[in-house]
Amino acid sequence: MPLTDGNNSAAIDLQQTQAMVDLFMERGFTYFDTAYPYHNGHSETAFRETVARRYPRDRFTVTDKMPCWLIHSEADMERIFNEQLQRCGVEYIDYYWLHALNKSYYATMQRFNGFGFIARKKAEGKIRHIGFSFHDEPALLEQILTEHPEAELVQLQINYLDWNDAGIQARKCYEICRRHGKDIIVMEPVKGGSLAKVPASVESLFRNILPDASPASWAVRYAASLPGVIMVLSGMSNLEQVDDNTSYMQDFIPLSHREKVAVGSAASIIKESIAIPCTACHYCTDGCPMNIAIPEYFAIYNTLHRFGREEQWISASTYYEDLGKTHGHAGDCIQCGQCQEHCPQHISIIENLQKVAQSLE
Repeated sequence: MPLTDGNNSAAIDLQQTQAMVDLFMERGFTYFDTAYPYHNGHSETAFRETVARRYPRDRFTVTDKMPCWLIHSEADMERIFNEQLQRCGVEYIDYYWLHALNKSYYATMQRFNGFGFIARKKAEGKIRHIGFSFHDEPALLEQILTEHPEAELVQLQINYLDWNDAGIQARKCYEICRRHGKDIIVMEPVKGGSLAKVPASVESLFRNILPDASPASWAVRYAASLPGVIMVLSGMSNLEQVDDNTSYMQDFIPLSHREKVAVGSAASIIKESIAIPCTACHYCTDGCPMNIAIPEYFAIYNTLHRFGREEQWISASTYYEDLGKTHGHAGDCIQCGQCQEHCPQHISIIENLQKVAQSLE
């Protein structure tokens, strides 16, 4: 969400967010997605102030999530869930997920009966629909859906860059959900904004087919065109992005065959230009003992890898040193590994920080 202070993710610009919400709602959209840790815990309260307190309850739906990594007892789930209701300003949550299930977090939820907890809250009327968001290998997804058929929906990372990616394996995960008859919510359709800023050759490819369509629209429409996908999430940071996204999704048209071919070509071109597939979600930086600006350093490195001109090196070095005044440098990494455990993209963060250090220190 937009910020009043770019260095403080908790400083949400409520006035601009309110304008974004109003345009979104005016155009007929109702679905909002939040979570306990987003914006250092301020995303939920921003939702309360800009949506829940300003619109009748039947005008919107909200999704929230149980932060599995913070659960050390069953009592923690009850406490956090009640806090989320208060933060969001609602008496019930329309869609509620176990957040970012992977092998470790699934084991935690099994230990403390996480699925039983959300099923109970559904029976109490405090949740309308239950499910989970997922960041791991297809085999684990198969196991979860087999062991917990009560899950109604799955939130998956799907975009045209990750569809056949060996790490994300979006296609295999999608096919497993379809086989189990689960509806799918798509996250990261624009891959953290990286598919909104594509190489010039990709932009030209797209414009030859749809001259006025933004690169982001291709990514969102790709995800929305998949059978079984009932919602595509897009993290919009300003009014212009809301305007663009809602403009082509008001009367959604699935990708044509020609457009699907173009997207496939785009994916091949983009993969060659990205050194580190970071989406800047910042999950890796929470709890980093050295306070390393991992996503920002990776963005600098990707820019150098893509362009590599002398003026890019000069500006990159300056930006890197500026960040280093308030954050640890890449070379300060102590290789504790907590960042890699939390990375939804399964990036070898330690190895790539070494590359950043070699390039810029």
